[in-house]
This record gives sequence, C-alpha cells and structure tokens, in this order.
Amino acid sequence: MAMSKDKLRRKPYEKRLFRLQAELVKLQEWVRAEGHRLVVIFEGRDAAGKGSTIKRVTEYLNPRVARIVALPAPTERERTQWYFQRYVEHLPAAGEIALFDRSWYNRAGVERVMGFCTQEEYTRFLHQCPIFERLLVEDGILLRKYWFSVSDTEQERRFRDRLEDPMRRWKLSAMDLESITRWEEYSRAKDEMMVHTHIPEAPWYEVEGEDKRRARINMISHLLSTIPYHEVRRTPLEIPPRPAPTGYRRPPRVEIPVPDVTGDLH
Repeated sequence: MAMSKDKLRRKPYEKRLFRLQAELVKLQEWVRAEGHRLVVIFEGRDAAGKGSTIKRVTEYLNPRVARIVALPAPTERERTQWYFQRYVEHLPAAGEIALFDRSWYNRAGVERVMGFCTQEEYTRFLHQCPIFERLLVEDGILLRKYWFSVSDTEQERRFRDRLEDPMRRWKLSAMDLESITRWEEYSRAKDEMMVHTHIPEAPWYEVEGEDKRRARINMISHLLSTIPYHEVRRTPLEIPPRPAPTGYRRPPRVEIPVPDVTGDLH
C-alpha cells in the first residue's frame, strides 16, 4: 500500500475541497434535472476515513436529492429475506443519489470474519453479488464502489484518538476494536471479495486513506471524473418586492420563546 510522504496542508486542502464541492453541486443538479440514478458505495477498514469523506461529499448537497444510507443490523424478519432485499428499497429513484456508508458488502467483511453468516450464505453472496450489480448497471444506475485503505498503525492511532475524545467516542465500538486482533482475517476476506466482485461493469477503486485530507480530495476528484455531468441551466430567480402593509396586527403570543443565553458571549 503506497503511503503519502507528507500530510496535505490545511489551506490548499480547503481551497481544493471547496472547488470540488462546487462541482458536486453541479453533479447533483445534473442528476436531478436529467433523472439519473447514482449509487456510491463506501467500504473499507474501520477508521479509514469513509464517514468523514461522506460528510464532505454531502456538505453542500440537498438532502432530498443526496441521501446517506447507513443501515443498522438487520432485524429478525430481515434475516429471513433475500440478502439484497433490505438494500434494494434504499436504491435511488430518478433524480436521486444514494451514498452507502457500508453496504451489502457487510456479508463479505464483518459477517464473514465474525461468523455472522454461514459458509453457504457467504458463498451464495459471492455468486450473486456480481449478478446483482450487473442488473443495477444494466438498468441504468450509475454505480461507483470505493474501498478505503489504512495501515494497522494509523488505524490504531485513530482508535486511540476516538477513545480519548468524548465528542467522538460514540464512533468506536467493541466490534471496531476487535478488528485490531483480526487484521489478517479482514485482509484475507477483502482479498477474496475483490476476486469475485471486481467486475468490468462495477470495478472497485481503492482510496489510500493514510492522510484523510488527501483521501477526500482524491475520492471526490475521481468520482467527478467518471461521470459525464455538465452544468444545468437553471431558471433565473428574482426576489419579489414585499407588498405594502394591509393593517395586519399580530395577536398575543401563545408560543413559548426560547431563552436568550448569549448575553455573556462576546
């Protein structure tokens, strides 16, 4: 895995990121106006930077157009369904973008390593997944799959940072910590998954996540480069003049005002 020699400095990072986010807004409007459907899958090691990248992708997007799909563990009923069924209902309709913060690839990763699925279920997934994704692409869905990589030492450092930060401790679970002791098992699972699911119709793209800033810039740049979007002409809008008062008087308030606690702020 190639390592970035120097961390990307904040100012050039923020400048480039803002330009890319402006292009993401153009992409969103193109998807909406043209009725396209875009699915972006974010997978990879725990603490490799998937969540923070998704946050930057969606920062200026319309949440009614670009939705983040981050599903909890399946219910008892969902466990009896066809495996892909719970994901199908979250696929985008025309004019929508779905960003999967982990996806159906849970079966090839955590479920495989932690023993949450049987060998038969795992083998069936490896057979059906390429078929499922070919059907999505054949139906016109734009499907992009990104795998975020990070070294074992950097992952552990990020875990320690989360553990010591009360604002981010919620991001760390016992399952995350167990990934440290099962590093090689996850590596083997990822390698086998790639063999079966890296297909011409829906290839995997690997994002080097050792430097989170570089990872975000590289991932967003690549996504934009793979989609033939263009700027959509929008109908010009004008703010109308406010009409003259007609004598309306506000009745006594019934709502309870929120107290102003900013008096000691300067």
